[in-house]
Parts: sequence; C-alpha cells; structure tokens
Amino acid sequence: MASPRLETYCCPNRDAATELILTFQPEVFCGVCIGSASVSLLLSILQLLPKQGQSPRKMPKASSSSTILLLISACDILGGLGIIFRSTIWLSFPDFIANISVMNGTDVWPTAFCVGSAMWIQLLYCAGFWWLFCYAVDSYLVVRRSAGLSTIVLYHMMAWGLAVLLCVEGIAMLYYPSVASCENGLEHAIPHYITTYAPLLLVLVANPVLFRRTVTAVASLLKGRQGIYTENERRLGMEIQIRFFKIMLVFIICWSSNIINEILLFYLEMQPDINRSHLKNVRNAALITWIIMGILNPMQSFLFTLAFYGWTGWKLDLKWQKREIPWESLSTSTVGENAYPSPIGSSVNFQNSLRDSKKTTIASSQQIDEALSMLSEGNLSNVHVSSNSNDIKPAVLSQRSALFYILDYWL
Repeated sequence: MASPRLETYCCPNRDAATELILTFQPEVFCGVCIGSASVSLLLSILQLLPKQGQSPRKMPKASSSSTILLLISACDILGGLGIIFRSTIWLSFPDFIANISVMNGTDVWPTAFCVGSAMWIQLLYCAGFWWLFCYAVDSYLVVRRSAGLSTIVLYHMMAWGLAVLLCVEGIAMLYYPSVASCENGLEHAIPHYITTYAPLLLVLVANPVLFRRTVTAVASLLKGRQGIYTENERRLGMEIQIRFFKIMLVFIICWSSNIINEILLFYLEMQPDINRSHLKNVRNAALITWIIMGILNPMQSFLFTLAFYGWTGWKLDLKWQKREIPWESLSTSTVGENAYPSPIGSSVNFQNSLRDSKKTTIASSQQIDEALSMLSEGNLSNVHVSSNSNDIKPAVLSQRSALFYILDYWL
C-alpha cells in the first residue's frame, strides 16, 4: 500500500500514531499486502497479454490516450512489485527490520531499505495519479481537437517531473536534518503529507469535472457528424460516460480509505495520550482502515484494467503473431470506388471542386472518428452511426471502413 506513514516509520523518533499502526500485527498486515498485490499483479498481466482472436496491445502512435492508460497500468504494476518486495523482507528478516528503530545505530542498511522501498512505492503511485490526471486532460483536448502527438511529451514531463519533484521535496522536509535525527513534532511532517496527497486530491476534484466536460463535448461532436442525434449516437456517448464513471469509481474505492485513515491518525497525533480509553474506537477505526488500505491499494492495478478494457478473457495467444493490415486491398478498394466516369460536357473546374469537397468531408469524418475511438478504446467500430445513405458517398464509406480497421489494429 502507499502511505506517507511508510517514510515516517523510517525515523527512529517516529510519532505515536505511526508506531501504533505499523507495529500492529505486522505479520498479518504484510501477508495481506503480499496476497493482494500478488493477485492484482497476476490478473493485471493476464489482462494486458494478447488473447486469441485479439490483436496484441502496444503503444499506439496515433493515440496518446491509449498510451497513457498503459502507463497508468505500468505504474500500478511496478508499485505492486515494490509492495511485494517490501512486505517479503519484513516477514523474512524481522531482526533486520528491528534495526530501523535503533537510535544512533551503526548499520545503515535497514534505514536505507526503509527509505528506498517507501520512496519506490510512493513515487510510482504518485506518478500514476499524475498520469490519470493527464488522461482526463487529454480526453478533453482530443474531443476539442486541440491535442496532437506532441502532447505526450508534455505529459511525460508533467507526470514524471512533478512526481519526482514532490516526492524529493517531501522526503527532504521530513528527514531534515538527517534520517537518524528527524525533527520531533507534527509540523515538520506536514509538507511531506501535503506533497503526497496533493495529486490524489487533484484527481478526485479535477478529473470528474474534466470527464463531465468531455462527455458534453462528445455529445456536441456526435451531433455535428450528421446534424442529428439518434439512438446510436446516444449509445456511444453513454458508453464513454460509463467508461469515465468506472475509472473514477475504482479510484475512489481504492483510495478513500487512505484519506479516512490519515484523518484518524492526525486526530490521534493531536491528543496528549493516544492510549486513553475514550480513544479506543478511533484507534480501532484507524487499524481497520489501515488493513483495508493494504488490500485495496494494490488492487487498483487489476481494477483499472477492468475499467479501461473490460474483462479480456483467459485464452492467451502464445504465437505472438502480428496482424498485418492489407494496405494494398484497402487502397485498391478506395481507388476503385473513387473512379467515377466523368459526365459528358462537365468541366475540369467542377471535377476539381467536387474532389476537394470529398477530401474535406473525409478528413473531417476521420478526425471525428479518431477522437471518438480514442475515448471508447476502439469500440466506435462496433457502433454503427445512423445516417442517410443517399447523402454519404461510397468513397466516404470506404475511407471510414479503412479507418475503423486501422483503429481496431492500433487499440
């Protein structure tokens, strides 16, 4: 699980609330973390591996949103590996872990392991928060047709840069002047907690707003395709809305316990003695939410893959064969349908004007279809948007068929 209490525990003069939760049944807690993280890790990898009858997932060049989703899964998987490693060491070498709390000890390896493992987990989950925020921003920009391939570079700079900056700044403030002699009191730890929970709260507040604006923009975009808003367009808009809802639901389920636990622990820290009898219910609630965190935080990896892609099945494709796109057949079909005989007496200028009009229609349709397919992860090809067959030329239909085929290959 990811909590700033992991870094606080590395201080020998840690506060009483941190001592309470991290010394309560450590074997049971580490076993719960290992079990939850292992199950989530295996199921997440199973979800992302190619299945029979499906094209293998890869980093698509045309969709920054799909790349962001894979990066979120990668951050969660690597964070889960950190949880498994840290909990395994805690269970396997209790004497090694006991040296973390030794004042003025000569062995620096227990403290180095405590700080390094805690920062690894915290950094990766923090980067996952920033990537999730970038996904909401990119979804809105894609619908507004303001995002391009170059924006993924900016997302990398923001996600990894801010994650590293906030983690390093928080750790520096927490361990000042050194890990062996952290300052006493709650005040010195507050900047560390703020830098840890700032991206989490940002996702909780900003992402629903951005997702809502994206859904509204999608409705306008669908209406602009043919000038009407039929049941098929409404179904596609609802599918994208449900997709966003599932992402936020998973995030709230996995991380609401962290916020509740931190509020309870801060309340205990402000008490002169946390062992008083009237604080028993608060202590029990803090311990219960602590165990829940150990279960739900690592499960985010698998639950997110369900929200992103749905259940992809058990049948793996071990052949690793890459499906090829029949470019020649698509090109021949398009050219053949575009080869209309010129009417007798028609002028060259009229033909050029008609050709330019077709190119503009096709380009606009491709741009809209691409934006919608990025949000629905290729499910646009399964939704047949109604239109008047007399108003759509065969060339436009052929181009859309080719576009759907390519997007299905990418996604």
